[in-house]
Amino acid sequence: MKRPAPTYDLYGERAGNGPDFWLHCETIPSRSSLHRYEIGLHRHESFFQILYISAGSGDALFEDRRLTLTPPAIATVPPALEHGFRFSRDVDGYVFTLLASHLRLAGEAGRFVSEPRVTPLDPGDADGAFVLSTLGRLAAEWTTRRSGRTDLMQAYLVSVLTLSARLWSRDETAGDAGETARRMEHLNGLIQQHFRGQKPAGFYAGELGISPTHLNRIVKAATGLTAHAYIGRKLIDEAKRELVFTEAPAQEISLGLGFADPAYFSRYFLRQTGETPRAWRLRERERLSAQSSE
Repeated sequence: MKRPAPTYDLYGERAGNGPDFWLHCETIPSRSSLHRYEIGLHRHESFFQILYISAGSGDALFEDRRLTLTPPAIATVPPALEHGFRFSRDVDGYVFTLLASHLRLAGEAGRFVSEPRVTPLDPGDADGAFVLSTLGRLAAEWTTRRSGRTDLMQAYLVSVLTLSARLWSRDETAGDAGETARRMEHLNGLIQQHFRGQKPAGFYAGELGISPTHLNRIVKAATGLTAHAYIGRKLIDEAKRELVFTEAPAQEISLGLGFADPAYFSRYFLRQTGETPRAWRLRERERLSAQSSE
């Protein structure tokens, strides 16, 4: 019987009751050299990882699939996936470990981060060069701990993953994958335009000229969510943004998001997040305040 892979926050460090960081950065050799450059199969329950390989070589093992690491490249690892690495002794680069809950990506980028990938980066390509430069800035920002670092690091992460998704899509086989990406891009624009009206999935299917069943299949393939859940996530994301960055009471926010009954909004928010709007607002503001004081 196969033994389950251990779960870590950071490799070799047992997961505690709760993580004490939302983003961690270290060089690849700083940890892998302690383990003879072999990182055994393991998983991260709540963390997404980006490995930037700038020198050396190696292999990435994603469950039963082995991929070659040839620099410059990044390997992206979604949470809960069993994975491991084997590096050459001249390996260099960075490992970024971040709470998956901080990823706010949709469309092509959301699909990209939902599966493990190894994405080559061409320094001669404008997008590839930007990703390489931004990864360096991200590592420097994490190390220097200057004011405004949290906002900058989040912006760098979004840029890196969104552009990496674009680079990945260039190499995908044309056809269904490309069509799905185009449909998701169109859907995201429609949701941004109409989400406050709480339009049903059937409305968006009609706007796209496809059946609700086909829309559900496309969204499920791209994000793992039903179309209804994907549309609803936009409402929750916007509610979270307004709870944190405005002083508006929850009742006012709920009306602005198309909820006729503020009590129903509170129950809906609780069902989706596990917390009431007020409790979520207080906890998130405390977290951001603590980060800004680092």
